[in-house]
Amino acid sequence: MLNPEEIKKIENSHESGVYGKIDIVLVRGEGARLWDADGKMYVDCMGGHGVANVGHANPAVARAVAEQAQQLITCHSALYNEQRALLMQKLAEIAPPGLDRFFFCNSGAEAVEGALKFARPATGRTKIIATMRGFHGRTFGALSATWNKEYREPFEPLVPDFAFVPYNKLERMEQAVDDETAAVIIEVVQGEGGVNPGDGDYLRGVQALCRERGALLIVDEVQTGFGRTGKMFACEHYDLRPDIMTVAKAIAGGLPMGAILIGPRLGEIPQRVHNNTFGANPLCCAAAVAAIDFMLENDLPQRAAEMGARMMDGFKAIESPLIREVRGLGLMVAIELKQPSASYLAQLAEKGVLALNAGSTVMRFLPPLVIGADDVDTVVEKVAEVLPSL
Repeated sequence: MLNPEEIKKIENSHESGVYGKIDIVLVRGEGARLWDADGKMYVDCMGGHGVANVGHANPAVARAVAEQAQQLITCHSALYNEQRALLMQKLAEIAPPGLDRFFFCNSGAEAVEGALKFARPATGRTKIIATMRGFHGRTFGALSATWNKEYREPFEPLVPDFAFVPYNKLERMEQAVDDETAAVIIEVVQGEGGVNPGDGDYLRGVQALCRERGALLIVDEVQTGFGRTGKMFACEHYDLRPDIMTVAKAIAGGLPMGAILIGPRLGEIPQRVHNNTFGANPLCCAAAVAAIDFMLENDLPQRAAEMGARMMDGFKAIESPLIREVRGLGLMVAIELKQPSASYLAQLAEKGVLALNAGSTVMRFLPPLVIGADDVDTVVEKVAEVLPSL
């Protein structure tokens, strides 16, 4: 067994340098809690960046993975497999109506890449409209639809024919979508961009505009999907019917998996236009079936709605001149501050709560949906302790 200092030394010696490291060595998780190598417990509001919806070390997922690993781990989608069939059947039951065809991959960025590729031949058009402050991943196609210039500029030129319009401003979308637009890609709640919920009329207006002008509507539910916002999928809050929906993060209970959900407006997708070696492997499919069953059996969307309301009410009651706004949907919650959030997130970690940023001034909270009221109250209490009071 390596001790904590050996673990840090090895990672620091061989890490690519891409990640800014937090000085914590995690060794165990259970539900919404994590433990470091020194035995210190943390309430987890990072959730693996929105992955751990069913909780860490979920017994149902662990059991499914262990059983499937002894049966068959890999099986390309060119061959049939029971676990893949069961997952497809399960997704067709819970997805918005019409989204009953699936392409499986390994991540959210891969799902977005595939969605953008599918949209162009399906429409015979090339233009993609995305939104300011939107985030869709960091591979070349997904990055081309991502607003943050710090992410984009080192890799330009990116994929051509992408344009950005302000979020929540329908009139600007009306000006942008034309007869050359293949698709509009949008988040129901902008995650990395600051946890900005979309207005219902705006989102329905974008959908109507796409229908009217022959463009496809791609809804990115990579972070918002699988109960996070208080519905199984965030688009259900507004009765949206996307033509394509991208999901990942929480789909397989912590294992790497993504999916593209495909509606009827795309028609038949030609063979060999896209491929994925590991997508829909039986191991991840078995984990996903177990995770989705757990979400349904324990009504995690409703739990997210209740615990999210409790968390936001608690944050709104904090009397601090530093708080500009508390916002969110379900257990996708943000506190926007009037100054950078980094030092407060570090102080929060010292007090046993792990949370994320979302832009330089936002504290973002994405706990597992199994989090209990006591842990929610602890999070609120610790946030109040680190923020200066009136």
